[in-house]
This record gives sequence, structure tokens and C-alpha cells, in this order.
Amino acid sequence: MNDSTTTLYNVEEFEDKLIRDTLNDVYLALEERGYNPINQLIGYIMSGDPGYISSHKEARKKITTLERNKIVEVLLKDYMNKK
Repeated sequence: MNDSTTTLYNVEEFEDKLIRDTLNDVYLALEERGYNPINQLIGYIMSGDPGYISSHKEARKKITTLERNKIVEVLLKDYMNKK
């Protein structure tokens, strides 16, 4: 069967999902270590200091692969879409 339709992918949607998934992984890793994930993530986003993020389950490595401004953008889009 030859399907000649073209599938379009939205790169921004993939990028946003990657950011959401990474934030979720980091959140859970911080919680497992007994940290307040919200406070730690805010500290990282505001300062850029990866010391706010535990290396448990490679959380620090994961979050530092993302641009902080993109993290804020995704969080803000998600917040505004829920209103």
C-alpha cells in the first residue's frame, strides 16, 4: 500500500514535550532526595546555578541540556492555557 500523504511535525511541540518530560524527571528526582522541588527549580531557573539541582538520577545533567528561557516559556504557556 502506497500512502502519498505527507505528515507534518511541529518541532516546537516536540521540544515542549521534551522540556515537560525533563522537568517531571528532575522534579521526581529532587523529591526522592528530600528537597522541595519547586524551590530548587526556581533557584536554578533564576540563577542558572546547577548546584540547585541534585545529580540524583542525572537530574542536573538533564536540566542543564535545556535553555532556561525555554523552560520558562513552556511553563508560562502551560499556565496560560489552563486558565
